[in-house]
This record gives sequence, structure tokens and C-alpha cells, in this order.
Amino acid sequence: MAPSGPDFSTGLCPETRTTITCNRPQQTITRFGYDGPMTVPRPIVILGSGYTGHWIYELAQQQSLPILASSRHPETRLPDVAPDARIRFDLMDPSSWAGLPSQADLIWAFPATPLEQVQLFARHYCLPSQRLVVLGSTSAYDRADPTAQELPPWIDETSVINVDLPRVQGEEYLRTHHGGIILRVAGIYGPNRNPVQWIRQGRVGPSTKFVNLIHVEDLAQLCLLALKCGQPGDSYNISDGHPRRWAEICAEVSRRWGIVSPRQADHSEPGKRIRNQKVIAQFSYTFRHPDLYPALQSLNMEPGP
Repeated sequence: MAPSGPDFSTGLCPETRTTITCNRPQQTITRFGYDGPMTVPRPIVILGSGYTGHWIYELAQQQSLPILASSRHPETRLPDVAPDARIRFDLMDPSSWAGLPSQADLIWAFPATPLEQVQLFARHYCLPSQRLVVLGSTSAYDRADPTAQELPPWIDETSVINVDLPRVQGEEYLRTHHGGIILRVAGIYGPNRNPVQWIRQGRVGPSTKFVNLIHVEDLAQLCLLALKCGQPGDSYNISDGHPRRWAEICAEVSRRWGIVSPRQADHSEPGKRIRNQKVIAQFSYTFRHPDLYPALQSLNMEPGP
């Protein structure tokens, strides 16, 4: 049975201050955004301003977009955000919801759990005229597969997701009932999240498992583009499109920097191979960091913290 709620099967990209164009198929016109003449972009609120949220905030400022960042403890967790752009928001504390501006577009940047609280907040705040981007994870495609092959099949947005996962349940509720645009995000790396350091610290080793990655700068760009170009009620895989085995990455890191993981080789998991053609085509996006190794070279030339 189809879920009840508004119909998010149509929609056009609302206007924003960006020169990048969308390449979505022509559809019946339903405007998402202001009903009257638009002189300034709709406010954007980042719900949960952690590592990715920081990059989204900085990029939105560069694009002169009205951006607000939220945290459960904004005074201590958001020191780089202007005081008048900080909002206290706690999904588990409904009294904090009144601090959100009305009619703002949302970038939901933390796991959408627990389901009951996600539902309560969305029913209270989310309107059909608002844009809602939800950051999920490619772990939504994780399923127990006793027939797993050494070379796993490619996964795109039509692949089956694991709706037993609490996070996926929340994302699917927001997608089907409130037009949430779900970004299924691969492993995030960037400044202060350096895979070379993960190898040095033994957090990962030379396994044959495939890993899918996305540079945080590309992720921030795609989050803002999703507000403009994303189809309400749809999902997009967010990855650089080049899955690699950890064994290959470890070998290249050893060759370039002489760094070797203390972990032993592991052949127990095949991992996943994520396709990203849909987001590239519909958002008309060109990756700033399409190749992991030049990005790692840049990261390892930066001074440490």
C-alpha cells in the first residue's frame, strides 16, 4: 500500500544563487519555494552541524546564501559560526524546535533516528513547500548475503535497501511522507579526516574489501545542489564513483609515504561498489576531487593540527 501524505512525484528546482544548472527530466510544474517573486533565497538550516555541516556552512557563505547552523550546544560546538547564525536544536527536545525559522529549507545532517521522534518533528515542522535534504549512508545497502561474490555487483539507486536498519526507517519515512531528498553518502574524507592517518593508526588495513569514498568538499557542494536540483521523494548515491579495495589503497600509501597499517590482511568481506551516475547526470556536477590519490597528496602536504 502506498504511504499516505502529499504527492512528491513532481517538482522543479527552486532558484538559488548558483551558476550550475540541473539536468532533470521535464515534468509537470509544481513550484517548491516562494509562491511570489523571489528576491532573496529561502533560508537554509543545517540540522546537526558536525564535520560535514561545517563545510556546508562555509560553502553557503561563499555563495552568499542565508545559512543557519544548529546544534544541541551551539555556543560550544559552533565557535566558527556567527552568533546570530547559531540555533539550538535537539530532536529529542521539542521545546527547541520553536527556534527554527518558519519556511526554511533543511539539510538534515545526522542519523534520522529514533523513528518516533523523526515522525513527530516532521509532522510539526515540515511543509510541502519546503525543501528537505537528508544525509543518509550507503550502509543502507548492507544486507546479509551468504552468496556474496569476490567482485560484488554494482549498486545504484534501484538496489534493495535494508529497511530493518533504524536509520533507513527514518530516512524512508521522510522520503515517502515529506518529500525528503535522500543522499546515500559514502565514506567521507578530507582535512582532519585523512585515510592515510586511518591506515597509520590501524583503523583500516590491507583487506580485499571495496570502499567507496567522497571528499567532504564535493559532499558539501552536492548537498546545496540537492536543494536546487534534487527530486522530492527521490534518493541519490553520493560517492566519487571509484570504489577501491583497501589493499590497493594501503599499497599506494606505502609506496608514496612509507606508511604501513599494523593490521593484518583480511579477505572476509567483499564490500560494495557504488554507482554515482544518477547524481552526476541530474545535478550536472563535475567532481572537484574525482581521484583519491591526488586528494591524498594534497591532504598530506597540509600542516598537521
